[in-house]
Amino acid sequence: MLDRLIQQALLQVLQPILDPTFSQHSYGFRPGKSAHDAVLAAQSFVQSGRRVVVDVDLEKFFDRVDHDILIDRLRRKIPDPGIIRLVRAYLNADIVDGDATVKRIRGTPQGGPLSPLLANLLLDEVDKELERRGHAFCRYADDCNVYVRSQRAGERVMALLRRLYGRLHLTVNETKSAVASVFGRKFLGYTFWVAPGGVVKRGVADRAIKAFKDRIRELTSRVTGRSLQAVVEQLGVFVRGWKAYFRLAQTPGVWRKLDKWMRHRLRAIQLKQWKISRTIFRELMARGAKADVALQVAGNSRRWWRNSAKLLNSILTIKWADQLGMPRLA
Repeated sequence: MLDRLIQQALLQVLQPILDPTFSQHSYGFRPGKSAHDAVLAAQSFVQSGRRVVVDVDLEKFFDRVDHDILIDRLRRKIPDPGIIRLVRAYLNADIVDGDATVKRIRGTPQGGPLSPLLANLLLDEVDKELERRGHAFCRYADDCNVYVRSQRAGERVMALLRRLYGRLHLTVNETKSAVASVFGRKFLGYTFWVAPGGVVKRGVADRAIKAFKDRIRELTSRVTGRSLQAVVEQLGVFVRGWKAYFRLAQTPGVWRKLDKWMRHRLRAIQLKQWKISRTIFRELMARGAKADVALQVAGNSRRWWRNSAKLLNSILTIKWADQLGMPRLA
């Protein structure tokens, strides 16, 4: 495979030439564009009355890129034999599978710096055809959403996309793709919903919420023996990153519920670490608890989850979690 430095140098040569030619509706892996830009553009299309989405997912896209088609598209933009040879060498890099080495005949190297740029080059052909037909759409890598006003129009666009992708030897993943109401689909982890007054707003997809909670459960397991501070530090890294990505969500009520749930889990860890009734009573009294409250909590010392709500909320408060360094979503 090409040396990493050569790949980076090739990227620096190709990107300024290729990127300005790409569709304005392409957002993935492009300077000055982001997933957030794609979500905001999609929201504007939905707000304009396009309430049906043609949601297209390509089957194993990066594994199925046809080298000859890709090189042909590159040659049209950059007819330089030296660059073409280097890109061909990059695409033909061997695949290491355990002790075996397999020759790559299609697909792009996973994680390679050139792969996203070459993917945009290949898919730009479809983008340009959608543009020519006046469609409202957003594409982020191989995830493309086209917004239309009716189911019938959506079915026509889906048939068009199957043909266009077929010319590139790419296959639409029929199980993950659909023509459906935009309010039942997700895009880049976000969903849309209608607030009073007909305003379309952004939310977080149920699957993303589930993945978030699953990860929080892993990080706040009560069987690891880690200190509470160590747990909070790990939580902080994950929560801050997740919040940065989903900061566009207009769902403060959801954030408050998740914040409350995370603090509940932290309190359960704290109780288990104090462990015995006498220690729980002493620690709660030291934090200003009333004697009857401290006695009641200490008396249920082994019921970590149930005991870490209600009465304990008045002692191990939001301020307690803040002082530990736990970031808030809301």
